[in-house]
This record gives sequence, structure tokens and C-alpha cells, in this order.
Amino acid sequence: MIRVLLADDHPVVRQGLAAMLGSEPDLEVVGEASNGPQAEALAATLRPDIVLMDLRMPGGGGAESTGRMTAAGLPCRVIVLTTYESDGDILRAVEAGAAGYLLKDVSPAELVGAIRAAARGETVLAPSVAARLVDRLRTRTEQPRLSERETSVLRLVAEGCTNAEIGRRLFIGESTVKTHLLRAFTKLGVADRTAAVTSAMRHGLL
Repeated sequence: MIRVLLADDHPVVRQGLAAMLGSEPDLEVVGEASNGPQAEALAATLRPDIVLMDLRMPGGGGAESTGRMTAAGLPCRVIVLTTYESDGDILRAVEAGAAGYLLKDVSPAELVGAIRAAARGETVLAPSVAARLVDRLRTRTEQPRLSERETSVLRLVAEGCTNAEIGRRLFIGESTVKTHLLRAFTKLGVADRTAAVTSAMRHGLL
């Protein structure tokens, strides 16, 4: 018997899932939670095999709770079941330790199959989610390319120069320095000067 905990802030969704899963001979719904912290508490006491976790819930999100359950060493495997499929949502859930990521338009048969697969130790992903992850990983492994001027600007940032000092040394305006920095940030996938220098060094660009 595979013991399942449901975590969703909509009672109708929980009731529908409970009725559907309860009709399967090898699945048992052992508890319901309306937010992440409740799911964590119930997972610790009920020790389910699978937690079906909504991603965004008032009072505590699914990715954060998944991370805490993983860190606590709970034996349950979390399958995110959500309507959201942005890259950020997917990455947060997977990095937190989720064993699966499914969308709520999944068919009952596919959901039941995914629960059984996750209980066997497999990873279950909606096709669109799997494609996004592959694209994201491919992008991460590509070597970023900076222009000669962007490299010059970052090299001076590494020396501790301000934007004004960089502009004077390269004979360009401060606004142009900012433009080159923003372009470098985008190419390197970072949000600040320090991270840009670190990333550029790691890629051998400085």
C-alpha cells in the first residue's frame, strides 16, 4: 500500500484527489494539509510514502516545505502538483528535492502512474517540464561570450573601479559603462557586479 499525503489550499481539489486516489487498490490517502507547514507537520507524524504538494499556498509554499522535509531526512517523496510551470518554479522545486513535477491538467491515470513510479524511486516530470529543464541545463552549459568592451569593463570592475572611473579610463560615458555591465550580467546570468566578475573568472573570460 502506497500512503499519500495531500497538500493543497483548495478543499475541493483535496476532496477530488482523495476520492480518485482512494478508488485505487494500492493507494491510501492518509492525511490532508492546506499549506506547506501543515504538510511538514503531518509528514513528520504520518510518515507517508508520497506527498502531493501544491506549489503556491497561503501560509507557506510547496518548494520551501519540500526543502525542509528533504533537509529533515523524512522518507516521503514529494511530487509537486501545480498549475505553474515557469523555469523559476520548476528549478526551485527540483533543487529543493522534489521527486516529481506535474501539472494539474494531468489525467487521473497519469497521476496514479506517477505516484506509483515515484514510490519505486523514479523521477516523474510532465513532458513540458522535462523539456524546460533540458533547455535550462543546455543553456547553463553553454560558454557565455562577452564583447571586447564588456570584458574590459569587467576587468576594471575586478580592479575595484567605480563606473565613473571605468568611464574615464575607457573614454566612454558612465551610462555606456552601465549598458555594458547590464549586457554582461545578462550573458553571465547574474544580477550584480561581484557575481559578474566571479562568473567571468570561472569561465576563463578574465
